[in-house]
Amino acid sequence: MKIIERTEERILTADVFEREAGGTPRNGTGSVTEAQREVPVYHETDVVVVGGGPSGSAAAAAAAAAGARVTLLERYNHLGGLATGGLVIWIDRMTDWTGELVIRGFAEEVLGRLPADAIAGPAVPEWGSQDAERARHWSMRTAAWHGIVTWSPTIDPERLKLASQEMVLERGVRLVYHSWACVPLMENGAVAGVIFESKEGRMAIRARVVIDATGDGDIFSRAGAAYDSDIEQNDAHHCMNTAWLFGGVDMARWIAFRQGNPEGFSAFMAQGRTDCGLFEKPYVSWRDDIALFMGPRQSGYSGLNVDDLSEVEIRSHRAMQAHLDFYRQHAPGFEGAYMLTSAPQIGVRHTRRLVGVDAVLRSRWSDGTALPDEVAVSPAVSPKFPNISIPYGALVPKELDGLLACGRHVSCDRNSHGFMREIPQCWLTGQAAGAAAALAVRAGVAPRSVPVPALQRELLRQGVYLRMTSPQAREDAPLKALAPL
Repeated sequence: MKIIERTEERILTADVFEREAGGTPRNGTGSVTEAQREVPVYHETDVVVVGGGPSGSAAAAAAAAAGARVTLLERYNHLGGLATGGLVIWIDRMTDWTGELVIRGFAEEVLGRLPADAIAGPAVPEWGSQDAERARHWSMRTAAWHGIVTWSPTIDPERLKLASQEMVLERGVRLVYHSWACVPLMENGAVAGVIFESKEGRMAIRARVVIDATGDGDIFSRAGAAYDSDIEQNDAHHCMNTAWLFGGVDMARWIAFRQGNPEGFSAFMAQGRTDCGLFEKPYVSWRDDIALFMGPRQSGYSGLNVDDLSEVEIRSHRAMQAHLDFYRQHAPGFEGAYMLTSAPQIGVRHTRRLVGVDAVLRSRWSDGTALPDEVAVSPAVSPKFPNISIPYGALVPKELDGLLACGRHVSCDRNSHGFMREIPQCWLTGQAAGAAAALAVRAGVAPRSVPVPALQRELLRQGVYLRMTSPQAREDAPLKALAPL
């Protein structure tokens, strides 16, 4: 184990556990040849979205809202990705450091659909508050950083699954669960659909635009698009973990212990590391009798390697049992705790990042200028930076046509990936990709040739927060296509 500190702009520290030596050896050699076969066409559509996580759900809803026929492929039995199946129920900051809500559009609507007992966080008047007592209160509840209260709620994952599903269905999206897209369809060097596997076997979907929302760039990488895979070594965002929930707890008692007895809490954590090895502290959830454990962050594993994925799952489930035993014996409020559920989706933070027409760059953090092709605005990583402009070019492959990328694999440098992979930012880039895909279909152009002013107007119509100024906001703004850097 090693203790590392995240990038200087973040305030979190994390226990990061190194990869164990060994692992399961492989004994396969050589290769086999698959017989050529005809693949039936399952469906033809305007836009196919591959992956129903936060970005894919937002992309499908946005494309349909803009008038496109949309098909959404999802390998699990639910939408929401890591926010639901990954139990990342602590949604990162959606307000900026002044308290203004800048993560809007799909994100605001889907959370607004949750009933009051399925979402927890500070009330609107508290957003941006620097009152020391309120900040102290919310800091124990994942909603205050740098002494500032933020809107970063915790949610009921089952309710978010349902809300995400109903939003896309209401817009007429064809939703296909239990389907794993594996190979892009290519025509004249451009992506023209996908081949997917299901219990019915191998089938194809033809589409005018494909949106890769897999999180790992599975489709764009197999279509030949360039990507980066370098990581920020001093940041926990390259680690993997499996989260879980304990029920039967009293989080109010736990927080009182943690705040009121800091020496006791430090001793507790030290003993936990000694007894359990992989050790994690709990976070609040949407209710006081359920505790969230994000799972020990494990370093040195690849989210693209099936043996590594298996090893992280094995270690995580063993850690869940060890945590239960230790917390029952030593943690105030956990005497009657029980295993509620472990996440069916593993928490992979980073694998590939698109090389796009443009990128979200660390060198621009201090600027604060709205880029000409701004399609979203992200809260900055700390109060010393202004809000960060997300360009449309970060979703567009530098050379490959017929495809847009959204979610944690958008074009960005390794520093910026630390926040661009978060759920709110995935909602943002997904909505931008979906709206752009629909406009590309409507205009009969490649996604890279979508007029940026028209895209910005559509996103504003869908409730997205943008900082448009004249002449970009004018209906008669010049329709300028993107060109590679």
